[in-house]
Amino acid sequence: MASHAATTVDFERPVLAGGAALQHRPWISKSHLSSGLAGVECFLSNCSFTRAPWLAVAFGTGAIAWFFLSSAATWAALCVVCVAIALFALNWHVGSARFPYIRQAILSLSLVVLAGCLSIWTRSEIVGQPAIERTMSGIFTARVLSLEEQPALQRDRLTLALREPRSGRSIKVRVNLPTALREQPLSTGAVIRFRGRLTPPASPMFPGGYDFARAAWFSGLSATGSITSPVEVISLGRGGDWLADQRAALSRHITTHLAGSPGGIAAALTTGDMGAIGQGDAQAMRDAGLAHLLSISGLHVSAVIGCVYFVVLRLLALFPALALRVRLPILAATCGAAAGLGYTLLSGSQVPTMRAFLGALLVLAAMAWGREALSMRLLAVAAVIVLVIWPESVVGPSFQMSFAAVMVLVALGNAEPLKRWLAPREEAWPFKAVRNLTMILITGIAIEFALMPIALFHFHRAGLYGSVANVIAIPLTTLVIMPFVALALLLDVVGLGGPVWWLANHAIDALLAIARFIAAEPRAVRVMPTMSGWHFALFVAGGLWLGLWDSRIRLWGILPIAAGFFGLMLIPVPDIMVSGDGRHVGWIDPESHRLVMLRAGSGDFALDNLMEVAGTREVPINAQTAPGTRCNADFCAVELRHGVEARHVLIARGRAIVPEMQLSEACGWADVVIAERRLPRTCRPKWLKVDRQMLDRTGGLTIDLASRSVTTVAEGQGNHGWWKPAAPAMVERKGWY
Repeated sequence: MASHAATTVDFERPVLAGGAALQHRPWISKSHLSSGLAGVECFLSNCSFTRAPWLAVAFGTGAIAWFFLSSAATWAALCVVCVAIALFALNWHVGSARFPYIRQAILSLSLVVLAGCLSIWTRSEIVGQPAIERTMSGIFTARVLSLEEQPALQRDRLTLALREPRSGRSIKVRVNLPTALREQPLSTGAVIRFRGRLTPPASPMFPGGYDFARAAWFSGLSATGSITSPVEVISLGRGGDWLADQRAALSRHITTHLAGSPGGIAAALTTGDMGAIGQGDAQAMRDAGLAHLLSISGLHVSAVIGCVYFVVLRLLALFPALALRVRLPILAATCGAAAGLGYTLLSGSQVPTMRAFLGALLVLAAMAWGREALSMRLLAVAAVIVLVIWPESVVGPSFQMSFAAVMVLVALGNAEPLKRWLAPREEAWPFKAVRNLTMILITGIAIEFALMPIALFHFHRAGLYGSVANVIAIPLTTLVIMPFVALALLLDVVGLGGPVWWLANHAIDALLAIARFIAAEPRAVRVMPTMSGWHFALFVAGGLWLGLWDSRIRLWGILPIAAGFFGLMLIPVPDIMVSGDGRHVGWIDPESHRLVMLRAGSGDFALDNLMEVAGTREVPINAQTAPGTRCNADFCAVELRHGVEARHVLIARGRAIVPEMQLSEACGWADVVIAERRLPRTCRPKWLKVDRQMLDRTGGLTIDLASRSVTTVAEGQGNHGWWKPAAPAMVERKGWY
């Protein structure tokens, strides 16, 4: 019996040889192997050198989230969520043991997103200045902070410090001074008295337009305006910005030797002053994809620093005693950095120039210490430095375009097929030149595709032939025009710069000829209606995924990019567009699909904004001659027919008094009523009433009649400091409007 029991126990509970360790499972279960977390953990463990750039993306995401969240409560909620996620990651014991990389990613990304949100929030509180409450006119006394001459527009642009008449607070304003009203020379630091008109910085005229109010907020501007009387100089002050005065004098010196747009381009390349460039030539440069040549940024700063670095390194190598005792790359990098700093200060130290200079310093440091000069990690460090100093730049086209272009350069430079294409080999120089030109063209096309969504989102237009134009224009600018201008300025010290100025003039004329030729092509420019933020987010997410990873998983970034391009083809053109003041109204004629404009005499600014929102380059039709439109002195009645269904729109043309009974009858006939004044309660259209009372709350808006939807400027503003709804309109007058 005992023997049988013992045998039974041994059979049911076998003892494994080899100790207790072998009694556990030899490997994790199949469910663990196939789990999503295990796959992500494995992926992150194999991407040690490409994880860091995503921290810069997380920092920028925190700053962008602050812009798109509406109030301080939501900003605080985002910070609380980030802290909660970080605390979860710290106390995630299972993750610490089995998923260390996922735990590290969750912890670091949440904290960096928090840092980005707090950075822009802090920046806004420190530098943001409230705008003046309403438009004011009168006589003002102010001190000149800066002066920018704009001879092409026959005016000067002044930045002034003055006291707000009503509150007495010190504010900074920017005004335009017509050249005809400048009777005495002006300089920074001078105290002046003038009659002028000041207005709050303008919000976007239509949804998706340029938000000058936001840019003014982070620049500390409380008002903009114009001077309407000759300026009286009270005192010259105790001296202004010496560097600014020298920069202005240098710009004048250049424009005296080169007249017109060539002089403006030479001044822009030297001091950053683009005021002498003609509007037509400036537009041609933009349409040809060459506008980046006019703004001192990475191309110009790197050209100056690279030239100084190369020359100093070659010259110092001629002295063996020095070359054997000093690390020449460090000395050459120091000289290049000094040259870059001087060029940055000379050009006005604008944010794009400072950003390019900081990036160049990192490249010089890497070269001096024998590290890889261009890498995604280095680009990420530069981006974080820029965002810490100017976090608001993350939503600007300058930051987005410059870093997108550099990211494309780095990604292509690290691609194995292109490395093999450019690898040294024994061949004749023509074949080598062909390979280099092919690489330049491929790079230009890739950069053009990367920048196109950014240009369409911010400017509603993008050049299609920019890659071809830049193949010629960039070498012409960096290797011919800039050296000629620098040499001419140097020879002017001894009065011998005339012949070189002649050569520079012809080189710049060649650049302008390229721009005009490309811009004149029928399909050189692509215009589109306003792109939504979601479409743009698809392009950004896909581009970052495609550019920052270095394995085949990067190809997944093509999917959101393809979805973004597909979405672009489906973006509808709004049927009706109304500006924030109600004066500028446009609509799309259903038959000809052309833009119709209520006021033919509207200024260029309103016209450009309407054409951008409508995504067209054709000159609008006058409302009085448009089909389906009947106008009298007071109103325009518009019939917009889509298929068999027709929508009736009533648009007020002026401020003439109209009997309330007649107005009420007309409103009852219309589906939509639009007026720049407040309408009485008895005006009840079938669907929508857009009057002063509504526009004060919403700002400019667009209307889609098919979906009966309205998109407003206020939807994208939230409660940020630069957005303040207009003051209440005048009270309703009984019997009239």
